[in-house]
Amino acid sequence: MEYNEKTLLIKAWDDPHILNRVTSEDAGWELLNFEARRFEKGQDWEHSTGDSEAALVILGGRFTIESDKGKWENIGRRPNVFAGMPYAVYLPRGTEFKVKALSDGAELAYGWVPTDEDHPARLITPADSKIEIRGGHNATRQINSIIPPGFDCHRLVVVEVYTPGGNWSSYPPHKHDVHRVDEDGTILEADLEEIYYYKIDKPKGYAIQRVYTDDRSIDSAVVAHDNDIVLVPAGYHPVSAAYGYDCYYLNFLAGSAQSLAATDDPAYAWIKELWTGKDPRLPMVTHGM
Repeated sequence: MEYNEKTLLIKAWDDPHILNRVTSEDAGWELLNFEARRFEKGQDWEHSTGDSEAALVILGGRFTIESDKGKWENIGRRPNVFAGMPYAVYLPRGTEFKVKALSDGAELAYGWVPTDEDHPARLITPADSKIEIRGGHNATRQINSIIPPGFDCHRLVVVEVYTPGGNWSSYPPHKHDVHRVDEDGTILEADLEEIYYYKIDKPKGYAIQRVYTDDRSIDSAVVAHDNDIVLVPAGYHPVSAAYGYDCYYLNFLAGSAQSLAATDDPAYAWIKELWTGKDPRLPMVTHGM
């Protein structure tokens, strides 16, 4: 598949219930699938994970999630992603489940990847999500872990990232498109497919994301608005949030290891030496919200 401005950006759907969706076939890769849904109060959705492991991330509102692996009632507390920390549920393959919305306008993200392993279903609460403030100055951003490396699953990694308006994120540019280990077997870089699912705090806001490889076989910049998806099949992928508009993105990743090991672009790695302070606007959400 040829990746360019048209194929890397999946525009938000004009649908009252499905906000956006991309399958591995659509993306031209092997593993990652994703969709985001909106519900009215009382609306439900029944589905099966089939041959995949999956994660349900509550973007806003409250839900009851019932499955043949467990039931989690009245979960979710933030009205939207800019108002609190996440709730999520990990589901193994072969799980039948039903989601029911308990509030109007509730939103849910669902990501899934094929697996030949079985792992236990699990509720992830805000208390389980570690907050990391990464970068410095106007490249400061907040990362909330949801399914981090080391989580009891096969392939999935899930994090959410907050970038204040005017700041850079995923910066300096980094990549994870080859699998490299050192002589001790420590993973130096994993080969990962990645999805960015965007939320912007106000109408008309946007972020700009560049995706480029060392050989420039991919070298594109796209403009992402609310509910848009950006695909990262390979290469470096920095983000810049438009001034005045706070940016959120939900990352689903899967590939050669359940890892976030990455390599900075050596042309920009030196920038870390300039970071002597953090943006005081962060953290944007905390466990106390």
